[in-house]
Amino acid sequence: MTADSAVVEEWPVWLEVNGEPAVTWMCTPDQLEELVVGWLHGEGYIASLDDLVQLRPCAPDLGFWADVKPERLAQVKSEKRKRVLASGCGAVATMLADPEAMARSAPLRGDPPSPETLRALFKQLFAAGARYYETGGIHAAALTDDTALLFHAEDIGRHNAVDKVIGAAVLKRTPIENRGLLVTGRISAELAFKAARAGLAWVATPSVPSTLAVTIAERSGMVLVGRAVSGTPHVHKRQP
Repeated sequence: MTADSAVVEEWPVWLEVNGEPAVTWMCTPDQLEELVVGWLHGEGYIASLDDLVQLRPCAPDLGFWADVKPERLAQVKSEKRKRVLASGCGAVATMLADPEAMARSAPLRGDPPSPETLRALFKQLFAAGARYYETGGIHAAALTDDTALLFHAEDIGRHNAVDKVIGAAVLKRTPIENRGLLVTGRISAELAFKAARAGLAWVATPSVPSTLAVTIAERSGMVLVGRAVSGTPHVHKRQP
């Protein structure tokens, strides 16, 4: 292995929303439009592509100016958000929703596919990720319809990879609700909240979820699957 193949790219990319600094990511510098749109969706600035009035890249450096509908911006600003030091790499701004405030009676969104199908989907995910395979130092994520991968992304931050696949779906106007999400890292609370806000039915990982991620999933009706590649998968869901 050469020295060049033993490292992964990492660059700062900034975003301003309606003229105000919003976030700077440390990320892998590709699929950046998808990253921006997915982050805006996960943070509540947009619910669909129709809420994004304009998105302009900055030519001299890696950055974007986004304009969203004023009513969406006002809604975000009205929420009680707390800055948190996230448990993983990525730009998780914000808000860990208070689990006590999440709906306890939200309907269950749907079960994940069989363990055999999950393993087959992860095999597709690993095969699609050249940098994941070559370096082992990058995260991958994919949106799936339980049969095939719909969108795939890699990033040095697992939250960024998730934002990229959700952003890709938003840009293509592909329905996200009740889809499944494959991730290569642990399922943290921040990641679970992004997935719950997007309306995903389930999230699966070869690793494990955190305790707060399980709480968020149970109260939002989402299912988490740990140890999804080897052995017996651990399924975390609210009991009906």
